[in-house]
Amino acid sequence: MIGILIFAKSNIFMRVLLIGEYSGHHNAVKEGLVKLGHDVLLVGNGDGFKNYPVDININHSFHNKVLKKFKVAFYKLTSIDLGSLEVYYKALFHLKKFKGFDIVQLMNESALGIDPNFQIKFLKRIIKHNKKLVLISSGIDYQCMSYMMEGKFRYSIMSPYLEDQSLFETYQFQLQYLNEKFTKLHNFIYDHCYGVIASDMDYHIPLLGHEKYLGLAPNPINTDRIQYIPLKINEKIKIFHGVNRSAMHKKGNHFFIEALNIIEDKYADKVDIITTYSIPYSEYIKRYEDCHILLDQVYAYDQGFNALEAMAKGKVVFTGAEQEWLEYYNLKADTVAINALPDAKKIAEKLEWLILNPDYIYKISQNARAFVEREHHYIKATKDYIKKWNVEHN
Repeated sequence: MIGILIFAKSNIFMRVLLIGEYSGHHNAVKEGLVKLGHDVLLVGNGDGFKNYPVDININHSFHNKVLKKFKVAFYKLTSIDLGSLEVYYKALFHLKKFKGFDIVQLMNESALGIDPNFQIKFLKRIIKHNKKLVLISSGIDYQCMSYMMEGKFRYSIMSPYLEDQSLFETYQFQLQYLNEKFTKLHNFIYDHCYGVIASDMDYHIPLLGHEKYLGLAPNPINTDRIQYIPLKINEKIKIFHGVNRSAMHKKGNHFFIEALNIIEDKYADKVDIITTYSIPYSEYIKRYEDCHILLDQVYAYDQGFNALEAMAKGKVVFTGAEQEWLEYYNLKADTVAINALPDAKKIAEKLEWLILNPDYIYKISQNARAFVEREHHYIKATKDYIKKWNVEHN
C-alpha cells in the first residue's frame, strides 16, 4: 500500500523550474520530468561555448575580447560587474514566466553564474512567487569547498593547492566560493531552500548529517540515446587521455601522463596511446569512440558526466571509484570502473593488469554499461528527485 501511494504521489502533475545548466544534468532531468508528464521550464546561459540547450537563455553580451576588456576595466573602476547586471535585468524581464512553480531547482549555488549579490536579489523574487526552492550540490559550492579546504577528504581537486599555495591563480574560481559574497549567498540559499540534493559522492559526503540534506540523486544519463559499443581488441589496446590544459592540476592529469610514460616504455608493442589537449567536447567524444580504456580524472570519489557517458558506451574508465562509492552501490573494486589514485605507479599497475588480462577489459565494459543503466538512467534519477522534493499539494 505504501509503495502504491508513493507511486501515485510521484505522478501528480507538477510545474518545475530548473535554473542553471553546466553539464547536461538539468537537460536530462527535464527529459525525465517531461516523459513522466510534468511541465518544465529550463533557464540558463548554456555554459558558454558548451552551449547546452535551454528554454530561456539568459546570458551577457561581453564575450568578444574588446567587450571583455571593457567589462574588466569598468569593474576595476566601479566594482560593478556589467555582465552580472545585464543577466540580472534580463532575468527580471522574463520574471512573469518564472512564477507559479511547485519546485524551483538550482543547479549549483551560482546557478546563473553572476555576482552573488545580484543572484540573491533574483532569488528573492523567485522565492516570493513559487512554492519550494531546492539546491543541487554539484560543481563547486561552499559546503564541498569548506570540506576540501579542511582536508577531510583523503584527496580532492584542492589537494594540489593545499600542497602548493603558489597555485592560487589556478584555483581562484574555486576559492571564490569561500569569500564573503559567496558565503552570504550560500547562507541565503540554505536559509530559504526546502533542501539540498547531492549529485554524487563528492558532494554527498560533505553533506552527511546536515539538517537540510535530502540525500543523493545520481547524475542522470539518458542511456536510451547512448549506444553501447562492444569492444574488439585486434592488435593493440587503445588508451585515450583527453587533457584540458586549464584543469590539469584539478583533474590530476600529470599522474596519468607519468603512468602512460611507464606503460609506453614497457608495452609499446601492445598499446596505442592517444593524448589530446584542450579540444572541443564534440571532437573529444569522436576521438575516444574506438578506444578501449579512457583516462578521465584522479581527484574524485565518484564519476562525473564525462566518465558516465564513456562507461555507458562500454569504455573501461579510470576515474573516481573510491571505497565509499563501492559501499554505497554494493560493488567490488575494478569491476565497473577503475579507481584512479593520485599515484602514477599504481595507475600504471592497473593499466598493466588490463593489458596482460584483456578478458577483464571485456567484462568491465559490459559491467560499466549495466551499472549506468541500473543506477543512472535518467528516468530513475528523475523519480529520485520527485521523491526528495516531496511536493505537497493543496
